[in-house]
Amino acid sequence: MNTTTEYNHIIHHCQELFLKKTKDYGTAWRIMRPSSITDQIFIKAQRIRTLEVKKVSKVGEGIIDEYIGIVNYCLIALMQLELTDEDPMELPVEEVARKYQEKVTETRDLMLAKNHDYGEAWRDMRVSSLTDLILMKLQRVKQIEDNNGQTLVSEGLAANYQDMLNYAVFALIKLGLAK
Repeated sequence: MNTTTEYNHIIHHCQELFLKKTKDYGTAWRIMRPSSITDQIFIKAQRIRTLEVKKVSKVGEGIIDEYIGIVNYCLIALMQLELTDEDPMELPVEEVARKYQEKVTETRDLMLAKNHDYGEAWRDMRVSSLTDLILMKLQRVKQIEDNNGQTLVSEGLAANYQDMLNYAVFALIKLGLAK
């Protein structure tokens, strides 16, 4: 198992979907404030947890679709954190693709460094634990947002979004999407 290859496969799948939606909808997500993006990630993570517990979906989309949504919403958050009100609401697809890849590269590099230090411990974790870690990170992000982005000793918003993105990719690898 090659983590980088699996990671890249997952991201390629997520990015293809994201760019197709960008062609369909444009960059409507630019209207969202960081707290709204956080809430969208929360909805997806909470739905995953509910599906893990209840074992049945009544609306068709399953856990894999929700994790893909988490990946893409985390990337939206990372892009939005750097964009300003002076940036145009509608961005060209090529620019979105470049920004998406830039954030993926930063996040993948962080994952590789942490993966080295932690010895790929995520491979021995349950998918449900990855879901819980995402939900915990969301609680942290909400608190940071409530504190107007200020932290005393903790990582900021971007680091938490990166961690959630990486946990979602790990879950998708464990669920077999990288095959």
